[in-house]
Amino acid sequence: MTTPESGHPAEESGAGEAAGDAPRGGHRPRSGRWKDVVAVASFAALGFWVTARMWLNPADGIRDNSTDMAQFQWMMAHGARVVTEFAYPFSSDRMNVPESVNLMANTSVLSVSLPMTPITVLLGTRAAFLVFLTFGMIATATAWYFVLSRVLVGARGPAWLGATFCAYAPAMVSHANAHPNIVSQFVVPLIIWRTLRLAEPGRWLRNGVLLALVIVWQAFLNLEILLMTAIGLGVVIVALVIGRPELRGRARSFLAGLGVASVLSAVLLAYPLYVQFFGPGAYNGLSWLIRGYSTDLASFFAYSRESLAGDARSAAGLAKNPTEENAFFGWPLVILVVALVWWLRRNVVVIGLAVLGLLFAVLSLGREIRFDRRGTGIPGPWAALEDLPVLHSVVPTRWALAITPIIGLLLAYGAERVRHLAARYPDRRPQIRFATVTVLAMALVPVLPTPLPTKRLEPTPEFVTSGAWRPYLAGGRSVVTLPLPDTEYAEPLRWAAQTRTEMRIARGYFLGPDTRPGEDRVALFTAPPRPTSSFFATIRRTGEVPAITAQTRQEAVADLRYWRAGVVILGPHEHADALRQGMTALTGIEPIRTGGVWLWDVRPLTG
Repeated sequence: MTTPESGHPAEESGAGEAAGDAPRGGHRPRSGRWKDVVAVASFAALGFWVTARMWLNPADGIRDNSTDMAQFQWMMAHGARVVTEFAYPFSSDRMNVPESVNLMANTSVLSVSLPMTPITVLLGTRAAFLVFLTFGMIATATAWYFVLSRVLVGARGPAWLGATFCAYAPAMVSHANAHPNIVSQFVVPLIIWRTLRLAEPGRWLRNGVLLALVIVWQAFLNLEILLMTAIGLGVVIVALVIGRPELRGRARSFLAGLGVASVLSAVLLAYPLYVQFFGPGAYNGLSWLIRGYSTDLASFFAYSRESLAGDARSAAGLAKNPTEENAFFGWPLVILVVALVWWLRRNVVVIGLAVLGLLFAVLSLGREIRFDRRGTGIPGPWAALEDLPVLHSVVPTRWALAITPIIGLLLAYGAERVRHLAARYPDRRPQIRFATVTVLAMALVPVLPTPLPTKRLEPTPEFVTSGAWRPYLAGGRSVVTLPLPDTEYAEPLRWAAQTRTEMRIARGYFLGPDTRPGEDRVALFTAPPRPTSSFFATIRRTGEVPAITAQTRQEAVADLRYWRAGVVILGPHEHADALRQGMTALTGIEPIRTGGVWLWDVRPLTG
């Protein structure tokens, strides 16, 4: 990377030492270290501000995405089980009985859940999720700050500005609605740093090994972000090679280190990726519906519901749900970014970032370009790419998410250029600073984050927390919950997580193949439907019990046997009466009330 002012690599030009903060060849002054402390403290304050309601109210959960929160709690419990019981990490039979779940094909976050085992075991899965979410954002900002201030830009103030945006931009706060694996992007700046070090003469082996290790780390956190990072680095490196021919002399060391990183990471990831793409529970891309999740062109100029200037009414319809507001930069920031690119156009890195941002923006528009909630009939380039291997598993609107760090970098480069201008023209310094603060305030104050909305979670039934379910699961049986868990109802995953996944459950909320004839194993967000799961899904949606026939009863018994059901339980639910009536009519078994649930002992039916 190059500094905006000099055009030379930051590490060669001395920009790695925060300019103005330390003399060349000397030690950083104490004031510089205090600036680092203040910067990290500000990142922590923002992280706790965004998640404040969950910290202040221990019974609350994410309001707008409680299902994903339950899923990640389950994943944290799985990671703890891997450490404490040496369980197989890449799949699990504790959900979707009698099948298993391919956790490599899901968001298993092993690179976080494994080291966080002590927190999960001692404080529980909700606490582990909250720590993961909060400190993921703080760590992301901190990692960007140190890479920007030491490697890419070389000054603490611009680095703080860029890092803050990278971690707390509207898209990141939107994904904080129960996507800790996406807001935890602290490995991305490390990958960039280690990639730049590949050009260091004489250390190609060491640098290649270190790059491989951070690649593997990110692979077990989020592969989608890793793919976008790889594409982004590729575009910027090509821009550097074209724009600065003198850097080609380092190609030998760079390519040697890149070869080491590629081979080592491929070896380390070979088996996990084999499990993901070819193991039991592997699927053939996302469903057509999910692949239609695109970015509305108007959303680039709007404000997110989690931003200071936004609200749910203005954002409604511009994104599929509150968690996928991946653009939402607002008009002032869009204008500022365009102006920065024009102002810094002699910097080849800035040009590379601009091209990359435009590419990601176009890809995020999906197969048909939409504007202001309406289809335009104009096909997007993604229509020609969405069926390609690997890309068929990418949600197209997520490409817009990758624009956030690009804007963060541009803000940092722009602030550093302003810093040089102020130093060059000391008599105009007050005017330069006033203009800069004014412009940044106009663009960034409207997108400041607000605390995530939360809601009260129903307490986990005592039947679950007391372990009263254990006798019913002897012989490999499962707990069947009403309604059965899926993408709209995932409370059973939260309950199972509190047992550290010892309580095996039928079906679940996960990505798995649709094995029905003609469906080509595309991904579903649960197991393929069965008659009884569809029966109770209808009750959950409507509150009405469908007509019950002799065939319906036979199918129910067959499904209970398929699920190896030992017990059926019904916890708190708005349609609890209808669900109870339906289950009683299907099985002919009268339930008992115990431990906060209605319970049907179905072992006589399932053998």
